[in-house]
Amino acid sequence: MSDRLLPSDDPVAEEVLEWTIAKDARDVAQIMHWLEQTNGRRDRMVLMSTAKELIDEMLRSIRRLDELR
Repeated sequence: MSDRLLPSDDPVAEEVLEWTIAKDARDVAQIMHWLEQTNGRRDRMVLMSTAKELIDEMLRSIRRLDELR
């Protein structure tokens, strides 16, 4: 985080959102690693769907962080 003149409106929510983004990014990276090793179409579709859900959650968290800052 960068230094700001004014504190966040909700520092606890900000910290949770930052944690969520970092955790989801690690999870997506792991899913992509599994995807490289998977041959089945169904397995690939499940992994891609899960990754998409995590990316969507990250985008919502980023938008919420922008609102707090």
